[in-house]
Amino acid sequence: MYQLLANRSFLRLLLVVNLLGAIYGYIWYLPQLQLTKVQFWLFVPDSPTAILFFAFVLIAFLGKKHWPLMEALAFVCLVKYGIWAVGMNIFLMLDQKMLLLTSVMLLLSHGLMALEGILYAPFYRFRISHFMIAAVWILHNDVIDYLFGQMPIYMGLERYLPYVGYATFWLSVLVLFFVYQKAVRKDRFKLELY
Repeated sequence: MYQLLANRSFLRLLLVVNLLGAIYGYIWYLPQLQLTKVQFWLFVPDSPTAILFFAFVLIAFLGKKHWPLMEALAFVCLVKYGIWAVGMNIFLMLDQKMLLLTSVMLLLSHGLMALEGILYAPFYRFRISHFMIAAVWILHNDVIDYLFGQMPIYMGLERYLPYVGYATFWLSVLVLFFVYQKAVRKDRFKLELY
């Protein structure tokens, strides 16, 4: 499996898929960005930005290099926003009491997003300083989303906003603990790219 993940042809394919996913994600967020003050634009499209971070990681891997800060940001954001979107779409369908095709598509794509972040964990080479920057990034993003009202729009779930914000904070904490265990801790398993 790890041989496939390090294969240059597979990395190229993954790069193309992720770049297309990021473009699609930014287009998806255009209606919300039109309603958003410019100073918050960077913090609204969470998933496409996570995918873009990972695309930079893949570009570095293809050059047989590491970009530790991008690796930390990609790992933390892919897992956090992947799991968050899966949870929100399940919650939305339960709340609406119906199967929503858009939610199923988002559930699958974001589940795969989290999975790719996890599968590449043995290849990452970031340090505690990079990890801390990624931690500040997602916690700051939580503040922007839930104190400044910039969370992704999920029609009908606004009435649960305090609960979603609380759950999101703890998801961030759990993801940070998981990422630390998988990529920062000294005795972790490591794989080489080449």
